[in-house]
This record gives sequence, C-alpha cells and structure tokens, in this order.
Amino acid sequence: MLSFLFSLIPSLPSWLLFEISPVDNVLQGVVGACGISVLCNLLRIHVFIEANRIENDNGCEGKSKPRTDNRRWLPEAFQFWILTGILALVGSRVASLVVLEFCLRAISARITTGADSHDGYTEKLLVQCQFSVGCALSCSLNFLHKEAPHRWMSLLLVTALSWYLASQCSRLYQHVKSLFHLHSSQRYCGICIGLFTSGSSILPYLCCLLILIFTVAATAALTSINQQFASAGEAVRFWTPLTICYTLLVMYMQDQQRQPISQTTLQTVVVRLGGLLLLMLMVGQWADMLHIVICFLGEAICLIPTEDLLDAIESGTPDFQQNRASRRNRRYLKHNKDE
Repeated sequence: MLSFLFSLIPSLPSWLLFEISPVDNVLQGVVGACGISVLCNLLRIHVFIEANRIENDNGCEGKSKPRTDNRRWLPEAFQFWILTGILALVGSRVASLVVLEFCLRAISARITTGADSHDGYTEKLLVQCQFSVGCALSCSLNFLHKEAPHRWMSLLLVTALSWYLASQCSRLYQHVKSLFHLHSSQRYCGICIGLFTSGSSILPYLCCLLILIFTVAATAALTSINQQFASAGEAVRFWTPLTICYTLLVMYMQDQQRQPISQTTLQTVVVRLGGLLLLMLMVGQWADMLHIVICFLGEAICLIPTEDLLDAIESGTPDFQQNRASRRNRRYLKHNKDE
C-alpha cells in the first residue's frame, strides 16, 4: 500500500538532485562558511589595528579615523547558516567556475597594479573574494574526497577543525574590538601586545593563505570540469566561449577599478554572475543556471554586511599607505644601522 502511494508522488528532475550525499554537502557548506568567517574577522582585525596604529603615530586620538561599524546587518550566526545552506546547494561545476573567475581577476589585478598594491586594492579584493573563498573550499573538498570510502568521517573532522578555527577568530575580533585600546596601552594582555607589535603581518599571511587555497581550488576546478567531458571536441565547445566570457569580464573589472569600489561592488557581482548565467544558457545545464542564481544570494549575503569594512578601507587608504611606507623606511634604516 505504501509503495503504491509513494509511486504516485512525482520524482524530482535529475538536475534538482544533489551530486553527492546531502550530509556531505552540508558539511562542505559548513567548512566554506567557516572559511568566510575567518577571512572576514581577520580582515576586520587588520583594519582596526591599522587605524589604531595610525592614530598613535599621528597623535590624533580625538580626530576622525577609519573604523568598522559595529552594527550588524544580519546576526552573525544567522548569516553563517544561510551561507552554509547556499554553499551546500551550489554544485561543484558552478563553484569551480566562480573559483576560476576570481583567480583570473586576481592575477590580472596583480599584473596591472604591480608588486605593491595601491589605494588599498589588496584589502578591497579580499573583501570581494569572500564567497569565492567558500566556493574554493567546497570545490577542493569535493575533489580531494571524491570516491573516498569514509568520506563523511573525513569531512566531519575537517568541519570540526574549521568550526574551532572560526570560533577562535570570532572571539579574537570581539576581544580586539572591545579591549584593544585598554590592553595595548596598559601592556598587560599578551594577545593585544602581540597584535600591536606584529599586527601588520596579518595581511601578508592572509594573502599567502588565500594563494594556497585558490591554487588548490583552481587545480581541482580544472580537473573536475575536464572529467565531465566525453571527448576533446566537447571540451573545446565549452572552454572557448568560457574563455571569451572570462576575458571580457576581466577587462570590465579593470575599468571598474577607477571608481569607488563601495559604489560598484554589487554592480560588478551582477555583471560577473550575469555573464556566467548567459554562458550557461548556451553551453551549460539547467542545474548550472539554478546554482548561479543561488550564487547571487550568496554574494549579497557576504558583501552587504561588509560595506562598512569597504568604507573604512577607502576612508583610511591614504593613511594606510603612508603608515606602511613609514614602517618600511624604519625597517630599512634599522637594517642599514645594524650593518
């Protein structure tokens, strides 16, 4: 009787089904959301410490200075679980395309800006890559654990470690935001003293970590996408329009660098993902188009709550650059003196 009733229920189309186990998808989504949380909290700590160091160097305690807003557009826990659900729903192929698009954009920005970033472009790029980091972690885990006999156990271990790291970074940001001024001046908190003396190394280490993450993710993305083609001709039909689309997107992003990034952030997201959506209409599947639409929501969930961070970076960019240059000069003079 039950089997007869179940047979009357229409089955879902194949393009709406999960590629892997739903539990594995959720675990990968949690890891990706943890990565986004770690990136955002460390970047906020970096901006906060840079602003505090500028204040101390210039002796402008009472003057206006760049600060991130403490108000939250979404509760942090609510935002975390929304991102978890979004990353769990996005398929591996669309996640791979998002990763490759950001890699090309970052490489082109590196070539055009040179070795030293200008106008705080590195910080702005890190804010923009939040959702791409989540896709990179999800894509890498899907590739590394493919056909593993105990996949869910390995993913559970990775999830636990990611959760612990994200919680520690969140606690560190709350501690710095509330007590950094007091502890750094009184010199009795080892964490705040360490951040005060070596906090400028957060950004270089964060960049090195992201380079490693996206290198692994790009390798996984290229391998995963190429494995889905039955012949070389099918691969050429997919990669040719994709390469053209990515080239046009990179050229557009380079033109947008001349404008204030806080005003064009969501606009560039619409152009980037809209271009991929049109491309998938020609060479993709229905599932790919659905996943790209979901990516629109994921990008918005990441970028809208961090508009205050972009404003703080833009308002403090000249002081940030001047402060970094003065620190490099002091290190250079100290090195020459020691010699």
